[in-house]
Amino acid sequence: MFPTLSALVEDPPAGLAALYIAPIKALLNNQADRLGLYTEMVGLDRFVWHGDTPGNQRRKFLKEPAELLMTTPESLEVMLVSKRVDAASLFVDLRVVVIDEIHALAGSDRGAHLMSVLERLVSLSKHDVQRVGLSATVGNPDAILAWLQGTSSRPGRVIEPPKTMGRRQLLVVHREDLPSLARDAAKLARGQKSLFFCQSRSATEAVAEFMRRLGTDVFVHHSAVSKEERLLAEERFHHGSDTCIVATSTLELGIDVGDLDQVLQAEAPDTVSSFLQRMGRTGRRAGQAANTTFFCETTEAVTQAIALIELAKAGWVESVEVTDRCWPVVIHQLLAMALAADGIPLEEVWTHLSQVPDFRGIHRAEFDRLVAWMLRDRTLLQVSGRLILGPRAERRFGRRNFMELFAVFSSPQSYAVQTAAGQPIGTLNQGFVDRLVDGVSCFLLGGRAWAVDRILHDDRRIMVQPAPRGKQPTWGGVLPQFLGFEVCQKVLEILTSDQSFSYLHETATAVLQDQRANFEGTLEAVRGGVEVDDGEIRWWTFAGGRINSTLRYALQAVGGNWKVIPDNYLIKVRAVGIEERDFRSAVAAISELEFWENEKLWQEVGASLPNYRLSKFQALMPPWVERETLGEYLLDVAGAWRWLGQGQVPGIAS
Repeated sequence: MFPTLSALVEDPPAGLAALYIAPIKALLNNQADRLGLYTEMVGLDRFVWHGDTPGNQRRKFLKEPAELLMTTPESLEVMLVSKRVDAASLFVDLRVVVIDEIHALAGSDRGAHLMSVLERLVSLSKHDVQRVGLSATVGNPDAILAWLQGTSSRPGRVIEPPKTMGRRQLLVVHREDLPSLARDAAKLARGQKSLFFCQSRSATEAVAEFMRRLGTDVFVHHSAVSKEERLLAEERFHHGSDTCIVATSTLELGIDVGDLDQVLQAEAPDTVSSFLQRMGRTGRRAGQAANTTFFCETTEAVTQAIALIELAKAGWVESVEVTDRCWPVVIHQLLAMALAADGIPLEEVWTHLSQVPDFRGIHRAEFDRLVAWMLRDRTLLQVSGRLILGPRAERRFGRRNFMELFAVFSSPQSYAVQTAAGQPIGTLNQGFVDRLVDGVSCFLLGGRAWAVDRILHDDRRIMVQPAPRGKQPTWGGVLPQFLGFEVCQKVLEILTSDQSFSYLHETATAVLQDQRANFEGTLEAVRGGVEVDDGEIRWWTFAGGRINSTLRYALQAVGGNWKVIPDNYLIKVRAVGIEERDFRSAVAAISELEFWENEKLWQEVGASLPNYRLSKFQALMPPWVERETLGEYLLDVAGAWRWLGQGQVPGIAS
């Protein structure tokens, strides 16, 4: 930001000239004071615009724009659609766009949305706008650079500052259950400033309640906790010295909560990138070591933690896969652009969308087919040669002045949780609320137990009072959580070696030894293993969730009435009377290239995929688009074929 502000001082703009874009509001709020100080020091100004920014402040900004605007991708869409914003004049002198934590956006629907919005913005500027992406954890920076460049004719450059390897303190501990895990974490957190990362909101709430009972000054930070509670947690933590925030990934993205002594982790994150982001919150003071202590409740988490650490030590981090056929955002942008201009010619939409990297793989004939579908089902209408929103889109997204249309991700229908005094506690999603009973049910939120007084369905509020004990709520959806191929292969390597790891607590060492003993004679290095029991075959592939999911459908196609159950490490095949030769025959069949080139088969597989809700625009998708979108998430046909092609068919162990 220093060279950006310096350039604006040397060549003063007439108004807005620089954008700082962050993936989450918390990061914007966190950087606001710092960038406010820097801009003030050189005679400039900055403004923060997101969903919580008061309307009177927005109106003041539009009358007298600051030189630096800090915002999110969704808020940029609001500006382009809003009749109150003269976007053509606001962005005419835009010169530079800085995107922080770009790895959290690239390769996702939000990243595709951002690139489309950026192309719409830069077309309003008289400059070839410079684009800058920031990240500490991207395995393929050249690919992200090409994605970010878009239509800019500026030469691209990856800048990798010299890495100074500081001290690292790592510990992996195994505990039998959540209460003992929380008890040990509370002991370690005493007298320290700690961040305790959990893999789910339910685990976050449960850990926080256990630690609070043990006297730890603990706060909870996740997306369903109210804004007031989150800000209170950040503020008190920032100025405290003996406190702990228990969080999901909401505090992973570089948010500054002051000097931090230690990072704690329940179980293990899914990626090396997340591990490095979280550990990187520590070790920032002179003489301090970056550190992470893993508290693992499951045996699988122990080996997963080791795999993440060893991959990070080897300098490996995940690549970000950028798609060029992001259908959900094509549908979103069709609707948003039609709304923004009170109708837009089809050719103008295609000219814009075909320039966005995330859509370049979609051919014109496919795009026309999509538009024809949307016209037939009245999601869109065509009037005087212009596309406008149809009645189906208006019914679905027209509430609150189309606020639900500005974001590509869906905010689940939620109920506000309040005390009798009106204190906001947070929110609960509709699915969870449906299981609550007035005057009977209890739940955890904000790390505390609450009893339900009454549920007010008309205005979506739940009135509560403190309860002596809470029940753990069941958060989240049913989408499978896939581990990557490389992480799973590293777990296999760990299980089939005799390597020792100095950062393992004796409890974790015992777990690793037990796992190795259990798999002895079953697993081979690189190839995994197969076990045959009566009526079940267990194929230990360690190939990762998407490849195993793909192999599932392949085996079902050749096995007939087999029941095939995949996870990240294993594929279970169940059938009455199934024998080794049946499995061998099936693996031989799916190892042939012709099997994977059978388009009719994979169309049938696509049609049979579970109808997971991957996008808020899924209900507007034609069947062929929905199948492709589901297949992209659930399957990796090319990866499965590559893996089989390496001869990954081990011997049989009975």
